[in-house]
Amino acid sequence: MNNFLFIAFPYIALTLAFGVSIYRRVRRPYTYSSLSSGILEKRKLFWGSVPFHYGLTIILLVHLFAGLFPGPMAWILGGAIRRFVLEMTGMALGLYTFFGLVVLIIRRLAPKSLVQAATTYMDGLILFVLLIQNGSGIAIAIFDRWGGLWYVHTAVPWFWSLASFRPDLSTVVPLPAFVKVHFFVGFVLILLFPFSRLVHLVMLPLEYLWRPYQVVIWNRRQARTPSYPKEIAK
Repeated sequence: MNNFLFIAFPYIALTLAFGVSIYRRVRRPYTYSSLSSGILEKRKLFWGSVPFHYGLTIILLVHLFAGLFPGPMAWILGGAIRRFVLEMTGMALGLYTFFGLVVLIIRRLAPKSLVQAATTYMDGLILFVLLIQNGSGIAIAIFDRWGGLWYVHTAVPWFWSLASFRPDLSTVVPLPAFVKVHFFVGFVLILLFPFSRLVHLVMLPLEYLWRPYQVVIWNRRQARTPSYPKEIAK
């Protein structure tokens, strides 16, 4: 089971993420966006989107930095004060992101709302998976102290072993169950990435710099004057 969850499944998720994303970008470019619902409702969107995006972005950047530069990250976490500050900051960002995510879920569950009508099954699935991923990350920060330090010495070597096509599970198998859930759900999100509105994360509208101006013409149909037979009109 470990071989499938932490070797086969990551490769499947990454292959689909790259392949389907490229296909969708080429064949269905107008769906390659966030399909924003801000025009339907703005107040809850602001209180949900801002914490979610800012919190998640910083957390992902820290994870990426640790993965690319494990040596400097290990040095940062080597000091007790630096480690404590980073852990508390990470926990605060996790809770900040969780708050925004809950607001976004409540916003889409509002009965008889336009936002609910515009919500797809994939939107609901993505929000649910994100909630599990965010919640498991907070659980790691609370119940398994100094996660940042062991992340550098367990998850990062596993990631690099996958990248070099020499998968090694020796650092992952002994980890607690909820840590494994966090890793697995992360690759579930990667798998769902090209099928959802999450693709806007890699959408860089550089072609806007050289494309021609877009002409928008409003087409409003005038109400037709009812026509009656001449006999009735008289």
